[in-house]
Amino acid sequence: MLAKPLIVTVLGAGAWGSVLAMQPAQLGHTVRLWSRRGELTLADAVDAADVIVSAISMKGLPEVVAQVQALPLSDRAILVSATKGLDAATTLTPTQIWRQAFPNQAIAVLSGPNLSQEIQQGLPAATVVASTNAEAAATVQRVFASDRFRVYTNSDPLGTELGGTLKNVIAIASGVCDGLQLGTNAKAALITRALAEMIRIGTHLGAKPETFFGLSGLGDLLATCNSSLSRNYQVGFGLAQGRSLSAILTNLQGTAEGVNTTNVLVKLADRQGIPIPVSYQVYRLLNGKITPKAALEALMERDLKSEAIG
Repeated sequence: MLAKPLIVTVLGAGAWGSVLAMQPAQLGHTVRLWSRRGELTLADAVDAADVIVSAISMKGLPEVVAQVQALPLSDRAILVSATKGLDAATTLTPTQIWRQAFPNQAIAVLSGPNLSQEIQQGLPAATVVASTNAEAAATVQRVFASDRFRVYTNSDPLGTELGGTLKNVIAIASGVCDGLQLGTNAKAALITRALAEMIRIGTHLGAKPETFFGLSGLGDLLATCNSSLSRNYQVGFGLAQGRSLSAILTNLQGTAEGVNTTNVLVKLADRQGIPIPVSYQVYRLLNGKITPKAALEALMERDLKSEAIG
């Protein structure tokens, strides 16, 4: 029996938000699912909520955060970000945006190899809840954990968030690799070197390197780079088939966050002086500066070097 049912609000009723709303509801918690087009007002959605989960797209997040900021929240309310991306205007992560607006609230990140369609079908999955507030992380863990959805915790929200964000860029490259039928060896090399790139970016920005070897890093990377259910993978595969980016995005069901993330990441890396060879070729590809085949060739022709991860 559930010791204490909580009020859990999920902001965003897309595929990911809807799946996240299912988990606590099945465990007996009171769940409110809010969307811009729904009948439930935002004020009613967050009123007295114990846990507020944000599954808003990166593009719409700043506006929703500003709207929530104007509303009264319970002091005990835990804000949980399940958004993966970087803000185009500020290059901030989703939780950094939430933290600026709510400096006194407990904030957590939920991220992992969580293809929403598989979870909706009841297939087993695991995820990570990360927070510098251990009590908040444990509460969110209890809210979502079930026999089909295993939830781990860690204390590195930045690394957890960056893992889920950066892997979307690599999933585009992986889709290109499969679309060009370059084989298993090439794809394994791509994913391995991309992981090294993710660790380089993350540690430069203050994340812990070991986080990227966990579910929110390597785990999410493997899932997203190997599944046609991934929208970012579909973008890369479509480009390799000769389709235009605009045509792919028009027919895509949902948002491929990796497209926006790639453009913001290049701006951030240039400013911070972080080498991102894999992501940079994805950037050139998405912006029509190079063909899929030439992008992969450019990576193969780089100067010889040590395999060092750091």
